[in-house]
Order: sequence, then C-alpha cells, then structure tokens
Amino acid sequence: MSSQPTLIRSISLPLLVFYGLGNILGAGIYVLVGKVAGIAGFWAPLSFVVASLIVAASVFTYAELSARYPVSAGESVYIFEGFGIRSLATVVGLLLVVAGCVSSAAIAHGFVGYLNELVPVSSSLGLVLLVSALFSIAAWGILQSVTIAALLTVIEIVGLVLVVWAGRAHLGSAAESFQLAQNSLGEVGIVAVFSGAFLAFYAYIGFEDMVNIAEEVKQPRRNMPRAIIISLVVSTLIYVVVSLTSVLVVQPSELANSDAPLSLIYSTAGNSDSAFLITVISLFAVVNGALIQIIMSARVLYGLANKGWLPAWLGQVSATTHTPVIATLLVSVAVLLAAVSLPMLDLAQMTSALILTIFVLVNLALYRIKRKDPQPDGIRIYPIWVPLLGATVSAGMLLFKWIV
Repeated sequence: MSSQPTLIRSISLPLLVFYGLGNILGAGIYVLVGKVAGIAGFWAPLSFVVASLIVAASVFTYAELSARYPVSAGESVYIFEGFGIRSLATVVGLLLVVAGCVSSAAIAHGFVGYLNELVPVSSSLGLVLLVSALFSIAAWGILQSVTIAALLTVIEIVGLVLVVWAGRAHLGSAAESFQLAQNSLGEVGIVAVFSGAFLAFYAYIGFEDMVNIAEEVKQPRRNMPRAIIISLVVSTLIYVVVSLTSVLVVQPSELANSDAPLSLIYSTAGNSDSAFLITVISLFAVVNGALIQIIMSARVLYGLANKGWLPAWLGQVSATTHTPVIATLLVSVAVLLAAVSLPMLDLAQMTSALILTIFVLVNLALYRIKRKDPQPDGIRIYPIWVPLLGATVSAGMLLFKWIV
C-alpha cells in the first residue's frame, strides 16, 4: 500500500533565518520606507522603533508556541489548543491566508514600481508575469524555494548596505537633523509617529510566517524560536539605520511620492550613474517578500486541510515536488486578483490590521495554554505576562488606528 506524499524536513537554522529575514525585509523597507516618512517626517526611524516594540510583544509568544506545536497552519493550531473552538481556529487560518495574499499583492505593486524604473511596462502585465514566476518557484520544492529565498535575502541586505554607504556623508548631519525633527515634532505630532508605526508594523510582518513551515524545518523545537528572535533583532537594526539614512538624504515629502524610494535615495546621494544597480537589487528584494508570502499561505491551507478543517484536496502534496501545488496555485490566483484590484497603501494597511487581529488571538491563546500546561518538558517558556502584554499592545494599536 503506497503512502501519501508528505512534506520533508530539509530547512536548517541558517536557511530559516534567511527565510524570515527575506520576508521581513522584502515586505517592508524596500517598498514602504517612503510612505512611512511621508506620515512621520524626520521621525520615521522612531516609527520603526515603535513598530518593533509592538512586534516584540508578540515575538516571544510565537517563539514559545512554535516550540510547543511545530506544525503547519501554526496559528490555527495555537488557537484550537488555547480555546478549543475549531471554527475559530479555521477562521484565524483563513484570515492568515488572506493576510498573506494581500501582503504579497502589496509587495507586487512595489515590484512594478521598481520595474518601471528600468523598462516601461503596464501594471497588469508586470503583475501577471511576476505572480506566474512566483507560483512556479513556490511549487518547485521547499528546499529549492527557501534556498532561492536565502540567496535573494543576501542580495537584499547587500542593497541596503549600499544605500547606507551611499548616504554615509549625510549621517554627519544627523545631530542637526535631529534638532530639526525635535522642532517639527509639534507640527508632525505624536499621532503621526504612531500612524507611521502602524504602517511600519507591516514592514515587520514575516516572522510569524516562519511557524507555518515548521513541518519542513530540522529540529523545529530548537530552531524555530531561535530563528524568530534573531530575525526580529537583525531586521530592527537594519530598519533604523536605513530609515535614518533615508530621511537625511531625501526630504520625507519627496520620499512619500516615490514608487522606488531606495533608488531615489541612492541617486540623490550622488550615485545617479549607478542607480541601475540598486533598482535591480530592489526588484530581487521585492520578489523575495512576495515569494515567501505565497509559500506561507499555501502551507496554512495545507495545514488546515491536513487537520480536516478544510477540504482534503487543498492538502494534496505532489509526489514529485513534495509541495502543496493546488494550494499554491489557489493562493497565487488570489494574490493576482488582489494586486490588480487595490492600491499598495490600502493593501499594506489591510494586512497590518489583519495580522494585529491574529496577534491578539494568538497571545490570548498562549495565556490560556500556559494556565493549563505551564511547564512543558524540553520547551523554553516565558512569563505569563508576556502574552497578556502582546494581546494588550496589539489591541491598543488596532484601537488607535480605528480612532484615528
């Protein structure tokens, strides 16, 4: 009797970290740094710091849960274990898929923006070509997909280093600019800083996606928590330095109007002859973020189907590629439809709201789980106030955005 094809454990800790970083960096700094600067002005770096603190409140919750339950469709499993309500767990899983599709669609808009810096192409054609290519890579195989993602992540980081290096002369005026920022805080307002943080929060989305490939990770109980925390720390350091460089080199209002902000920064810093290089790197970075979102969303559908919470055909794994090809195709079509229907800024804000809602529920689920099973063997646990803080901060950010 032949067994059903399954996912295979082939992802090491370094590959997992690059997978997480590739999603975080590609989904954020390359696409949204200009939009955050347009909202928060010279205080954009502070918006990124605030966003990192909002995320940190939930990172440790995810770190503990990923070790407790190293499975695909992680958030749905966490919700089910915490609340015991199958329908709620399924809805959360579907919300995560929607968030992944919407996020990938937002990133795809960024790809078209950078592509038009090189060759004029219609938005629709660029989106179709991109999503088709991403589906092919995501369906090819998890090791191949994550290896490509890791290589693209290295390219992303190189691109960000080049931007900072190009603007290094402007860092000397940071003190003067900070004084200007202090004087302008009254005009910008703390509300604008937090509004910028709400958008900058989108730039951190990606660490939670890592838990949904847990069934393909080697030693997941050890490697998942480590990779999640490492990814947050590294991405925060990169975001603060790059956003600081950005507002020192280019006026925030000008950044806000650019569809290719890092190319603008690079050329303004005196590298107009080689701006082609940063544009190409930016294309790779944006592709990486969209690719990882598609992989994640397909794994959530697979995990839900594997639990029997969605139709079994969504969980079918190819005997050749060992990937959920049908789920990957469905996600890719949804990404394309979202990308051609909504503008980037709306997509990014929608993603942030969906993920914050999921964070509230996941944090509350861990609180309930810890009440029932406070000391699981072989698992690093965090104080019970950690998930309560995560739920409070996430709910507070949602309430702030709703009021504003």
